[in-house]
Amino acid sequence: GRKHPHQEFITIDTTNVLFILGGAFAGLEPIIEQRVGQQGVGFAAEVKSKNDRDPGELFAQVLPEDLVKFGMIPEFIGRLPTVGVVRSLDRDALMKILTEPKNALVKQYQKVFGFEDVELEFTDDGLEAVADLAILRGTGARGLRAILEEVLLNTMYDLPGRDDIGKVVIDDETVRDRTNPTLVPRKNPSSRPRRQAS
Repeated sequence: GRKHPHQEFITIDTTNVLFILGGAFAGLEPIIEQRVGQQGVGFAAEVKSKNDRDPGELFAQVLPEDLVKFGMIPEFIGRLPTVGVVRSLDRDALMKILTEPKNALVKQYQKVFGFEDVELEFTDDGLEAVADLAILRGTGARGLRAILEEVLLNTMYDLPGRDDIGKVVIDDETVRDRTNPTLVPRKNPSSRPRRQAS
């Protein structure tokens, strides 16, 4: 490439270069639909809403000519011998992402609440509501942190000034209706260690 217009191009031999591309490829779906014939025109056509269609199924049928119509040059497509398709995450997969990995989001927030000596608990239907909201927004796994932040933000700011709360419970209603979480009082409020102001 060139950093300024007067610099010369650098020639690279791409014989032994492996090209790996990744992305959402927005705009490729209609091109594949047009070729496959899934546009849904006429009285007997099966018409699906955008929410009902799984882009993964459509992308599985991609051919090199679709990529040419998408805007890639044929010489470049010749260097892409294999096309892999990633399917959309479902509710179960999102719930596993929330809870199972070593640094899962739920575990991270439980640790943050633990600094205030408060237990954070998510009910099963609360986790399902978080996953459903991510699917509804179309943000997938990346949107999980934003949803949890919205749900827990006010509580996280309130906790440092209170020593009477022992447990915070997040359920379905808290996530869907943006209601305050259930705050379980501490059995012995004075038992919470006080931090010294520096």
